[in-house]
Amino acid sequence: MDSARSWLQKLQPRDKMRASSRKKNTFDECKDEEKSPEDDESLSNTTKQKVAAAKQYIENHYKEQMKNLQERKERRTILEKKLADADVSEEDQNNLLKFLEKKETEYMRLQRHKMGVDDFELLTMIGKGAFGEVRVCREKTTGHVFAMKKLKKSEMLRRGQVEHVRAERNLLAEVDSNCIVKLYCSFQDEEFLYLIMEYLPGGDVMTLLMRKDTLTEDEAGFYVAETVLAIESIHKHNYIHRDIKPDNLLLDRYGHLRLSDFGLCKPLDCSTIQEGIFQ
Repeated sequence: MDSARSWLQKLQPRDKMRASSRKKNTFDECKDEEKSPEDDESLSNTTKQKVAAAKQYIENHYKEQMKNLQERKERRTILEKKLADADVSEEDQNNLLKFLEKKETEYMRLQRHKMGVDDFELLTMIGKGAFGEVRVCREKTTGHVFAMKKLKKSEMLRRGQVEHVRAERNLLAEVDSNCIVKLYCSFQDEEFLYLIMEYLPGGDVMTLLMRKDTLTEDEAGFYVAETVLAIESIHKHNYIHRDIKPDNLLLDRYGHLRLSDFGLCKPLDCSTIQEGIFQ
């Protein structure tokens, strides 16, 4: 028995040495892997553009959240001031404030709700393209009217239009301007991709030209100026439209212009443009 014990005692240090040796080898291997990080210069322009778009999206999302929080505080402050000035009992004031909080909570829950095609009532078709269509739709919960762009994913793949659609979606999500059509949300199912956008009841500039035949000098100057502002708003975010035409210039209910249809838009890599080329 004693001999067996002494043999085990002799064996244990060797096992410990082997274990420590294995740990050391593993550590050295990890160290070797850490010595070969991917060089930043090897990143493609597409990756850089995706990173920039994601960064801009997160910043816009954060700003929107902070804006909503500030507006919520302001609404509460205004209500508290009105209640303080009015002849309302303390109990009624508390009840009204609780009612406001409940409504705000319901609104925030609706904001977080994952949208789907079943949340909308489909109305008139207002446009049809090679791999999709645009319909007027009404959100069932609020009754608000939007334009739903419905794109068939299999056709997008077959025609090689995936990158164009992705660029359109990224631009609409990234650029916050009154000069372009607004994107409210996007979602998809197994067959289609859906973009829920601002509905503009004024038609397009092509229809306006056909109806009026000739614009006055003031009207032409007004629409040219708003078109320039719209193009500038996307150039600031390093995108080019590549399909400017009267059909893609839509009018809102007040007659102001919005640039639309970014299916051919392309991110512009400004690092390849030589300084002074436009001087």
